[in-house]
Amino acid sequence: MQDLKIALIQMNQAWENHAANLALAATHIDGMREKADLIVLPEMFTTGFTLNAAACSQAMNGSAVQWMQETSRRVNTDITGSMIISDRGGFYNRLVWAKPDGSLHLYDKRHLFRMADEHKVFTGGSSNITVELNGWSVRPFICYDLRFPAWTRNRGSEYHLALFVGSWPAKRLDHWSALLRARAIENQCFVIGVNRTGTDGNGVEYAGGSAAFDFTGNTIFDAGRPEGASIIQLQSRPLLEYRETFPAWMDADDFSIDA
Repeated sequence: MQDLKIALIQMNQAWENHAANLALAATHIDGMREKADLIVLPEMFTTGFTLNAAACSQAMNGSAVQWMQETSRRVNTDITGSMIISDRGGFYNRLVWAKPDGSLHLYDKRHLFRMADEHKVFTGGSSNITVELNGWSVRPFICYDLRFPAWTRNRGSEYHLALFVGSWPAKRLDHWSALLRARAIENQCFVIGVNRTGTDGNGVEYAGGSAAFDFTGNTIFDAGRPEGASIIQLQSRPLLEYRETFPAWMDADDFSIDA
């Protein structure tokens, strides 16, 4: 396993404006001080967290997915983030992971945020994905998934890094940090959360707080509130050694989750 460089793009999205947000993301990516192995964008990075799915969704062959594929190829880096996708007669809060060879990995948000009626508009996902990158196994999740440890459980140490893309409001930012740290400790893995900043079209305030934690819950990085791109580097050897010397994962309970 090689060391992994990951770019966290903390954006202040334009409300329900695909073109403006793709241009903003491109500006952040092109301004990065060094090359990363993976670029991570927030939840619904093309629109902000909106329930106006009928007007804001795109198909898988739309401009947003094409932009991700073209940008991944151009900068020779994996790129991921979630967006509103219309597919199979429904709407999905879908994480799209584009690789430089044009291939895609897809994850539909499992836990829909009922306090904002997300479950009334979108269809929830039923399965996890694991993406391989430079010898690392990475499992992505979306925002509210963070509150559900059974869904994110690293059974049998299947993954080395858990990735959460979010639109997590400022008024609950303490929960964001605490839950990211908890997921790192219980799953003996690195955890990264990428959040947005600014205020959306519904007047909801976001305070950033994109962060990375190691497998013991120590803070590696915290972006604070400003918009921008930050690059962190993860080392695999300390993680693998820790799992060998403190193998709590071997005593985890066996269980299954209904789809």
